[in-house]
Amino acid sequence: MAEVFQSARRFFAGRYDSLNEIREFIAEAAQAAELDPQGIYAMQLAVDEACCNIIDHAYGGEDRGVIDCQVDVRSDGLLVTLIDHGRSFDPDKVPPPPIGKPLKAVKPRGVGLYLIKKMVDKLEYRSSSGEGNVMRLFKRKR
Repeated sequence: MAEVFQSARRFFAGRYDSLNEIREFIAEAAQAAELDPQGIYAMQLAVDEACCNIIDHAYGGEDRGVIDCQVDVRSDGLLVTLIDHGRSFDPDKVPPPPIGKPLKAVKPRGVGLYLIKKMVDKLEYRSSSGEGNVMRLFKRKR
C-alpha cells in the first residue's frame, strides 16, 4: 500500500465558475505528488470532466449541490476523490464513443467518461444512499 504524504479536502459550489478553482487545487496537489507536466494536465482534464458530469448529470444543472474534492498525495502518485449527492449512474452501462467514425456522425455528448478513463491510471465509482456518489481517480507518477 502506498504511503499518503499529504491530504487536503475542499468543497466547491456545483457551478461551472468553480472549475478554475478546482483545476488550481488539483494542479497544486499534482505538483506535490511529483507528477510530470503531462500527468498534471491529464489529472486536471479528468477531474474537470468529472466535475462537469457532476454538475450536468448528477445535479441536473448549476447551484443544485456541492462537489466535495479530496486529494491524497501518495508515494506512488495522486489520488483524487470526488463526492456528490446527486443522481447516480452505472459506469458499466455508459457505451464507449464511436472511435474512428467521422466527426459528423459522433454525438457532441457521451465522450466524458471515456476521456476520464484514458487520462487516469485507475478509476473507481460507487454510490450509496448514505455516502453519495464517490469517484476516485488515480494518476501514477512516472
